Amino acid sequence: MSAPRDRPVEAGGRRPLVLVTGLSGAGHSTALKVLEDRGYEAVDNLRLSLIPILVAQADGRGRPLAIGIDSRTRDFDADTLVARLEVFRHDRAYDTRLLFLDCNDEVLQRRFTETRRRHPLAVDQPVSTGIARERALLSQVRERADVIIDTSELSIHDLRRLLVGYFPLEAAPDLMVFVTSFSFKRGLPREADLVFDVRFLTNPHWDPALRPLDGRDDAVAARVESDRDFALFFERLTQLIGPLLPRYRQEGKSYLTIAVGCSGGRHRSVFVAERLAQWLRDQTVPVGLSHRELDTGGPHRAGRAPVADARG
Repeated sequence: MSAPRDRPVEAGGRRPLVLVTGLSGAGHSTALKVLEDRGYEAVDNLRLSLIPILVAQADGRGRPLAIGIDSRTRDFDADTLVARLEVFRHDRAYDTRLLFLDCNDEVLQRRFTETRRRHPLAVDQPVSTGIARERALLSQVRERADVIIDTSELSIHDLRRLLVGYFPLEAAPDLMVFVTSFSFKRGLPREADLVFDVRFLTNPHWDPALRPLDGRDDAVAARVESDRDFALFFERLTQLIGPLLPRYRQEGKSYLTIAVGCSGGRHRSVFVAERLAQWLRDQTVPVGLSHRELDTGGPHRAGRAPVADARG
């Protein structure tokens, strides 16, 4: 998910500066590595008192800079971080953005348990105590974030895709749209900006011949498209989305995720997501497409790579 401050990298020589923070175990180290791979100069676990010195060494024309800020550092203080953030935001040499990585408590506890690591804020206490302390400590920092990404159900691939979309190094020619299908049984995609429910459409699952197929198969597509309400629904869907895109651009949004869901995430949602992505391409909108349950087997099945270990 993204806070209202989301905007594309500005032109005119301003150096991109990304401050990366969030809950321990939510993907801090993974995000920094992705940004480094994208061309950012990444510095991790830097004391708050040293950040102004590091930033001052740049004149606004160097490599994009990503700084990892860890609540475990000796001089960490939320008030100080927020104050430093506002100073950087008012410095016209930099395009400063704060990335906050979040995650639900259950997943964080599982990550610490699986890696057998102690939570840094609860060394001799239950992990849940440390998570609660850190969430309270970082609450005002989260409120000031430009981009918030919840990694609870994200794979490393998903996180990389989102970071590339939110922090491009070249001026994006247009709003980038990502369309994904999903199953309501397995929860909403946490990164979704717009969610559409297509469970009202005819369900091919109840046809034994169509059940093994998915929404990319012609027979399934024909069955869903034959629903008497599909044509009007899809027309209204595009009539809704079409006028929104230029408004999102005006607001400086560079990345939009549209999620289409049905019961199992295999037939109706897949077909509608495919059709919507094609419609967007026909409008010359840059678009990416994914089918969560087909691509990963579902977020709760084996084989889904976690976004981070307990350290990051």
